[in-house]
Amino acid sequence: MRPFVFVNIAMSADGKISTRERRQVRISGNEDYSRVDRIKAESDAIMVGIGTVLADNPSLTVKSPELRAGRRAAGEGENPIRVVVDSRGRIPLDADILQKGSGKRVVAVSREALPETVETLRQHATVVLAGDETVDLGILLDELYRQGVRRLMVEGGGTLIWALFAQGLVDELQTFVGNIVIGGKDTPTPADGTGFLREADFARLRIIEAVRLDEGLLIRWKVERA
Repeated sequence: MRPFVFVNIAMSADGKISTRERRQVRISGNEDYSRVDRIKAESDAIMVGIGTVLADNPSLTVKSPELRAGRRAAGEGENPIRVVVDSRGRIPLDADILQKGSGKRVVAVSREALPETVETLRQHATVVLAGDETVDLGILLDELYRQGVRRLMVEGGGTLIWALFAQGLVDELQTFVGNIVIGGKDTPTPADGTGFLREADFARLRIIEAVRLDEGLLIRWKVERA
């Protein structure tokens, strides 16, 4: 068993998520920020890759006091479990995701992480060992389910999102398309990695809804199963 996995991204009209230098840019507006805070509060856990942590240093906390209070009233922590996929254990110990806000943290590593690094990380987070050279995402999702995670939100980056799609582990994609063009052949996209080689392997999507939001468009897609 694994959690329901949904990916949430904001991208430019030409399908980019940051600049060529991987500098974070404002793509959506206040309406979408409120939506993202709400779906965070509705999730059991939020997952990102180590590249996102190193580039953006997110805390992944719920910002709204009302939403945090609602989680407490439901007998939950103020913030969902925060999960970092970090094969070699490169996360800085002063990263906001480890230091800001209350709640459980999980760092998933592979056997490439040094034992002493793992022991140090265990002082700041629950460490899940999954995989040899890279984190085995199937094993990780199984473990998260055992820890009570039923709804998992994925916030990036492109390498992690691609790996989840490649392994058939995504159930829904929520995409905010902003009213800007960033450009650049080497600029990050929502799903980087090697890409599918055969058309028969493409991830197929079905639109659940499409609504205008801020100055852009929010599209929710269901991932179709073969």
